Amino acid sequence: MAIGSASIFFSSCKENSTDGMLIITQTKGKENLLNVETSDSGRYLPHTQIVSLDPAKPVESMRILTTDFFSARSPKISYDGKSLLFSGCQKQNDPSQIWEMNLGNRKTRQITTSKENCVDPDYLPGDRIVFSHLALNDSLKSGHSLFVCNLDGSNLKRITFNPATYLSSNILSDGRILTLSRQIFPDKQDPFFAVMRPDGTKADMFYQSSKDSFIMTSGIETGNGEIVFIESDKPSRKKGQLICISYNRPLHSRVILSLGTDGDFHNVSPALNGKLLVSYRKSETDRYALYEFDPEKKTLGKAIYNNPESDVLEAIEARQHIRPKKLPSEVDMGVKTGLLMCQDINVTDIKSPGVKTSIPRASRVEIVGIDSTLGIVDVAEDGSFYLKVIADKPFQLKTIDKNGKILHGPGAWIWLRPNERRGCVGCHQDPEMVPFNKVPLAVKSPPVNIPMHINKVVEKKVSLE
Repeated sequence: MAIGSASIFFSSCKENSTDGMLIITQTKGKENLLNVETSDSGRYLPHTQIVSLDPAKPVESMRILTTDFFSARSPKISYDGKSLLFSGCQKQNDPSQIWEMNLGNRKTRQITTSKENCVDPDYLPGDRIVFSHLALNDSLKSGHSLFVCNLDGSNLKRITFNPATYLSSNILSDGRILTLSRQIFPDKQDPFFAVMRPDGTKADMFYQSSKDSFIMTSGIETGNGEIVFIESDKPSRKKGQLICISYNRPLHSRVILSLGTDGDFHNVSPALNGKLLVSYRKSETDRYALYEFDPEKKTLGKAIYNNPESDVLEAIEARQHIRPKKLPSEVDMGVKTGLLMCQDINVTDIKSPGVKTSIPRASRVEIVGIDSTLGIVDVAEDGSFYLKVIADKPFQLKTIDKNGKILHGPGAWIWLRPNERRGCVGCHQDPEMVPFNKVPLAVKSPPVNIPMHINKVVEKKVSLE
């Protein structure tokens, strides 16, 4: 009897094992899937299912993992390959929440318990997760903001503080969050890839499409130091193209991998064998199916899984993978401000240093908040400024010449976390530009308090002893 029980047990474990399997999100509806990854409504497609299948025998092995859910999507595999993180709702009118599934026994547990929607989760080092939370009536006029918490839902913290929406986040091997950001106030702009630390510090642009292109999906890091994603032609947004950029030079390394392939790509993820898993259809009348793509030869490979009644939205491998770096945090909630330094507001592009032009020089910088200006500051003789800004409050910058004319701005929304220290080379400069090896004149004096009506900010004293 003992031998028989053990045989049944190990047979059951083998049957439930998902190691080497593919985890796929599919939808049975006839939804318009254009821009589904970049739109708020695209996070809440009805009747989406997360399934597992063996790529060697996909039809026979296909099994629905989320049978108890009205809708589920955005699967992510834990670093040890044993758990599945996803967003979903069990009933039609429930808000979407973050869940984790044990891939061995397929039991699920709820991580978030918000009355509002929580979507697009990913694992962080240190048994924490990041996800997008839809804040209704938010005072910062944001859409989906990024939050982090422990795997049990505790220690919940918001990490983005600007009027933008953040979706489709992934964790880079260097420990930073790569997320799809889109300004929604005062006007809606095209999405771009932003990076930040898991505490919300050092938020910056990573990649932005040209004026003729539009980012459609999240950016996924491959094993050879590249980021892959889908873009479309901006006028039509009907044909998704497979794009690759270098991690080291994201703004100047764009390559269209699918240039020689007709049809439409919807999503992409890296495979262990160096190939890519792509959601692809040849024409608009076809369903999106799962294919293999060779990034070296830039050719579409064999079809892995095709369901005539469903569209394949996402696919990932259920396997162990390398844990990203765990980055230290400088955030100190006992401090009410952050510090911002700019070396020279008249550096506006990579050609500016040492180049004499007739372009008017800015002599002041205006700091603009959500509802009003927060102050105008005279810059130092070398164009530098040094500000102490109230933490977790969004602001924009404008540069102004001696005649009061606005030369640049307002720029992108910025926020500083408590105790954060940030620096920039100039205003609207090439983001890949490194700072000059000099001490700005502005830092030789105390920083200017912003808003300017604040004369003194009482902060926590930190002992260095």
